[in-house]
Amino acid sequence: MVGHPTRDPECQQRPWRLRDNQEPTYPAQLRCGHAGKECLLDLLTSAHPHAHVFFLSFRAFQALVHLVKGNIGTGVLGLPLAMKNAGILMGPLSLLAMGFISCHCMHILVRCAQRFCHRLNKPFMDYGDTVMHGLEASPSTWLRNHAHWGRRIVSFFLIVTQMGFCCVYIVFLADNLKQVVEAVNSTTNNCHYNRTVILTPTMDSRLYMLTFLPFLVLLVFVRNLRALSIFSLLANITMLVSLIIITQSIIQGIPDPSHLPLVANWKTYSLFFGTAVFSFESIGVVLPLENKMKDARRFPVILSLGMSIVTALYISIGTLGYLRFGNDIKASITLNLPNCWLYHSVKILYIIGILCTYALQFYVPAEIIIPFATSQVLKRWALPLDLFIRLAMVSLTCVLAILIPRLDLVLSLVGSLSSSALALIIPPLLEITTYYSEGMSPVTIIKDALISILGFVGFVMGTYQALDELIQSEDPLTFSNSTIFIQ
Repeated sequence: MVGHPTRDPECQQRPWRLRDNQEPTYPAQLRCGHAGKECLLDLLTSAHPHAHVFFLSFRAFQALVHLVKGNIGTGVLGLPLAMKNAGILMGPLSLLAMGFISCHCMHILVRCAQRFCHRLNKPFMDYGDTVMHGLEASPSTWLRNHAHWGRRIVSFFLIVTQMGFCCVYIVFLADNLKQVVEAVNSTTNNCHYNRTVILTPTMDSRLYMLTFLPFLVLLVFVRNLRALSIFSLLANITMLVSLIIITQSIIQGIPDPSHLPLVANWKTYSLFFGTAVFSFESIGVVLPLENKMKDARRFPVILSLGMSIVTALYISIGTLGYLRFGNDIKASITLNLPNCWLYHSVKILYIIGILCTYALQFYVPAEIIIPFATSQVLKRWALPLDLFIRLAMVSLTCVLAILIPRLDLVLSLVGSLSSSALALIIPPLLEITTYYSEGMSPVTIIKDALISILGFVGFVMGTYQALDELIQSEDPLTFSNSTIFIQ
């Protein structure tokens, strides 16, 4: 138990967060606000180990690091295939535009949240609260009367998005472990030897998914936040090391790109959209980061700088990966790495990192669903119901992954179906409902409308194309029993 906390003199504009809106009586258990949860942001970004006890502030550099880390995940590994779906010229340009629009929408969300915090004298406002108060400020009577649906809509899309992330992780785990196991008999120490390797057939990738299920169940049964922070640190280290090794691999021996199309087919472009939006889906951590800044006035600069770094990284890895492997690029660039122990270690590291990250991503929907469910039963049934819901939810993500075991389509489907709503559709509409009654320029209204329309078109077309790809396949659940490496 931490003793009597004292406030940092540099942090006078940020009141302490107390449980259940307590008055500041010390020692009190303090926390930062994140959609009513105990500092999940600190787990997703490996912040302080005592996040559930008291509130700490970020300096600018810390916030920048956490913002960049909060964006990097499995999505970056699917960007080379996304470039193939868009074209070697259209892909980087579209990803640059997507990064700019996503960053702009994050600025909108932060600006609206700050306005309502000032107006309502609240220390913090999460995404759901901001949308709810935005609807309350709307000139429409119907929207004001149904403002509480704003929070519910955001919660729904958060659940769908995070469960979708978990499905992506299961497919990724199965594909990479399957390739490592099949290649184990022909793996060499020479990562530059040019030869074709036919991998030893093993069991279907869906069986690998079932193999991971018991481990995932044990992970999600961990309900202690301090224990989860250890998994977060381990995930960040393994992913960082893996990305460094992957980057040094793809910059070697890039062939002549003249045969690659500048612009791809418009049908596959919608798949690019879904994967790109999936990769930029970090809008949920923006408000908690802003809340923890010692000087929140500097956060817009940090946000712009952080998203610029992320966009540059995405364009670099996506473009270089596509240039390196061309039309042979797979759903995850890790599946294209040479058949040697160095790159198999990369896959194993990423498998460990994704396993750890699964529990952290799972925490978000669990903390939305489980407290509501357990409040409806007697206290003695709360723990059994809690564990049963966790078991059911992790089993659901495994079943969905088995039904859609193509990593590229899962990435695109999750990005189009849910991430586009949180990242592109809702923030511009929020700006209109927040500021319309105070007077907005027609240019701003048109800009917001165009961004929301873009998000909605991507939502419809991306979802349709991903589902159509599954339906048009002769047997979407069939996988070849062997893989061919060309090194």
